[in-house]
Amino acid sequence: MSIPSLRAVEITPDNVATALKVKVREDQNTFVAPVVTSLAEAYASRETVWTRLILDGDRPVAFVMADFASDEDDPDFRCGLWRLNVAEGEQGKGYGRFAVRSFLTEARGRGNERVTVMWVPGEGGPAEFYRKLGFRETGRVFDGEVVAELFLD
Repeated sequence: MSIPSLRAVEITPDNVATALKVKVREDQNTFVAPVVTSLAEAYASRETVWTRLILDGDRPVAFVMADFASDEDDPDFRCGLWRLNVAEGEQGKGYGRFAVRSFLTEARGRGNERVTVMWVPGEGGPAEFYRKLGFRETGRVFDGEVVAELFLD
């Protein structure tokens, strides 16, 4: 998907308030932490965490957060998509796919061959979304979350 008005921009002091406007539907709060929590975690892990605000024109539509920790002992945590928040009312429009593809482009650019994602299982959760993007479950579970992987070409 290539929509000219879509951009993945780094979170900065100038747009952090805009990023905080990205809120998922209330029923999805059990599956993903709010952006404010993600940004606090990103600050604490700023050496390895990558965050982007997805804009459609000037409108915030999604937030994505990943971690690139090549020296991590556990391979499931070397290159992983940690969070994906698509704003309420904006789902099903390709913004989530765009955010994941932005992450995959960054992962390839950093020389990664494998990426992971974890999700909380449950009705209405993101499992099918990630499966459609090519992620395959590994059979492992970490802290109650399903671990899935995708090998980059």
